[in-house]
Amino acid sequence: MLDIRFIRENAEAVKAAMKNRKADVDVDAVLALDARRREMVSEAEGLKAERNKISKNIGKIIQEGGDAEAIKAQVREMGDQISAFDEELREVEAQLKLNLLYIPNLPSDTTPIGESEDDNPVIRSWGEKTELGFEPKPHWELGADLGLFDLERGAKLSGSGFPLFTGKGAKLERALIQFMLDLHTEEHGYVEVATPFMCNEQTMTGTGQLPKFAEDMYTVPIDGLYLIPTAEVPVTNMYANEILDQELPIFHTAYTPCFRREAGSAGKDTRGLLRVHQFDKVEMVKFTTPETSEAEHEMLTANAEAVLQKLGLHYQVIELCTADIGFSASKCYDIELWAPAQDKWLEVSSCSNFKDYQARRANIRYRDENGKPQFVHTLNGSGVALPRLVIAIMENYQNEDGSIDLPEAIWPYMGGLKKLD
Repeated sequence: MLDIRFIRENAEAVKAAMKNRKADVDVDAVLALDARRREMVSEAEGLKAERNKISKNIGKIIQEGGDAEAIKAQVREMGDQISAFDEELREVEAQLKLNLLYIPNLPSDTTPIGESEDDNPVIRSWGEKTELGFEPKPHWELGADLGLFDLERGAKLSGSGFPLFTGKGAKLERALIQFMLDLHTEEHGYVEVATPFMCNEQTMTGTGQLPKFAEDMYTVPIDGLYLIPTAEVPVTNMYANEILDQELPIFHTAYTPCFRREAGSAGKDTRGLLRVHQFDKVEMVKFTTPETSEAEHEMLTANAEAVLQKLGLHYQVIELCTADIGFSASKCYDIELWAPAQDKWLEVSSCSNFKDYQARRANIRYRDENGKPQFVHTLNGSGVALPRLVIAIMENYQNEDGSIDLPEAIWPYMGGLKKLD
């Protein structure tokens, strides 16, 4: 959430940022609500001060034998006015808060300005495209032939977009999750947490999923809970409404399934495992000071890249431009894997610096060197997401006979299995 004082003092800069983001935000309407709120607070305080002043005279009038009924009536009338003022003020404040929740974060000064995803610059790449020497099979054919997943039975259970991994496919998913968790905890300094897979409305609001993206969420209406779209939600909100008493930065990693309706993506990349409503992911979350968040963002991205390097997969890192960056992010890198049978790049990680945007929404603070509470900076990144990682392994490591070699890094997690056949 943006600070209303910042918006008030930097209105033109905020308008320019929203324009660069292609965000439909009426900054003037927000400022008008803020002006009305401040005006009402001033009027209410003046009215309360006047009532208190008059009330103090009632006792004196009674002591002097005077008639205080008229003054008492005046005080009651003023009380009614104040109550009406307070009710209207609560309504204005609630509307202002709601409007603020719909305003996305300001892009970083270093975020490239662009018109669409076509303007996302490639920052770097690692490895080379796989030269298979034969026509590669798409992952859905490989998976069906080897019995790694059963999309038809998954759809029977829950509908399309809910894959059912079977046999060695299920073992591969589990192995990759364990491999990534061990890497992040043992080599990158993250502390693992195991979170709930459902969160309440306040928690979903804290990281920016609500209210803006309500239609993309799976809900449990009876209990008012939401299935999490990413572990970022519960991990970040672990410290909601707290002043952290531990030294920053704090690193956490977590495995969770992720649930996304993706209401606006009908018809996009629906073959196989390309776009699903439930998928597994290992997440990395950082809590830092403003002074270190940019450096920690670069390291976070490097931690995600390390996963892919150890698996020997060709990838590229792109920086999202202002028109493509996520709602809560100020700066974001996407990591994309090459899938030869698709002949395209597949996103497997988004590494974002939210600065103090989420911390303001969730009220997460720390004490600076002077002991004054300040908002932390939050960061998160996929470290990394499945099943697109599985797609890349299957398509890059396939053999002409339809078998799939496994990256050496996960042999120990597959019980020594080196090939899927």
